[in-house]
Amino acid sequence: MPKLKCSLSLDLDNLWSYLKTHGDAGWDAYPSYLNVVVPRVLDFLDARGVRITWFLVGRDAADPAHHAALRDIPRRGHEVGNHSFNHEPWLHLYSEAAIRDELARTEDALEAATGERPTGFRGPGFSFSPTLLKVLVERGYRYDASTFPTFLGPLARMYYFATAKGLTADEKAQRAKLFGTVGEGLRPLKPYTWATPAGPLLEIPVTTMPLFRVPFHLSYLLYLDGYSRVLARAYLKLAVVMCKLARVEPSVLLHPLDFLGGDDTDRLSFFPAMTRPSADKLAFVSEVFATLARHFDLVPMGEHADAALARRSPELVPA
Repeated sequence: MPKLKCSLSLDLDNLWSYLKTHGDAGWDAYPSYLNVVVPRVLDFLDARGVRITWFLVGRDAADPAHHAALRDIPRRGHEVGNHSFNHEPWLHLYSEAAIRDELARTEDALEAATGERPTGFRGPGFSFSPTLLKVLVERGYRYDASTFPTFLGPLARMYYFATAKGLTADEKAQRAKLFGTVGEGLRPLKPYTWATPAGPLLEIPVTTMPLFRVPFHLSYLLYLDGYSRVLARAYLKLAVVMCKLARVEPSVLLHPLDFLGGDDTDRLSFFPAMTRPSADKLAFVSEVFATLARHFDLVPMGEHADAALARRSPELVPA
């Protein structure tokens, strides 16, 4: 039988965006590691002949200092997606006018920086709303990728708050749905269609393990690898087997911190695995890519969307 597809996407969250969400001082100076991580990831992908989707933040694309690095992304065969302008995981609290402005500013910035106009969207921190989905349809987007069907979101949020010492009560309220609610674990794993007042919109979830609904994106695997590489390998193998048995074509999420280590920045030690050297992490990331490539046809999210749209009818879910 032909291999199932597996789409890969990287949310290009910058240093400042992590500091901002965590409530750390100095984020508003917009410190960046993009000129380090973008070439590193591109070279890593080139060496394996893999193309992915990069969800870019508009504020970074609007900075000419990042244009050379970002322009390389489509030039080397990758898809560009919209990851919002200000990277605020409370996007679901925005008014319709604010959402339109957020999307439009990012579209313009991405086109200026990369020459590409996005047709896929992922909300920061998996944040989305019925209003956002409607506006995406109206603006001509082909797919959304903001859902994360796991029951573990509240636990991840508790950990995040436990390490964030400087948040005010208002800032904690803004972040109250960071990483989603327990109910997210009941959402479909396979692509489905949102029914919005403006028309249908394809949703491609970030895949979690069928039946158990636990994450297996790269950051989570690196977290397990910090305890035991044998455990991390076995966990990934189980996730692959479960996806193949359930005929789920996975959509696997990557982050910049999967390719960076404590030797690249010392300001993100509150993240698991960010005290490890980058070379150690990259060795395991290389294993993960090799495992996925053995079992799946690795593609950008746009190709995943094409395949889902060509054979659907996916279930309609009210937005």
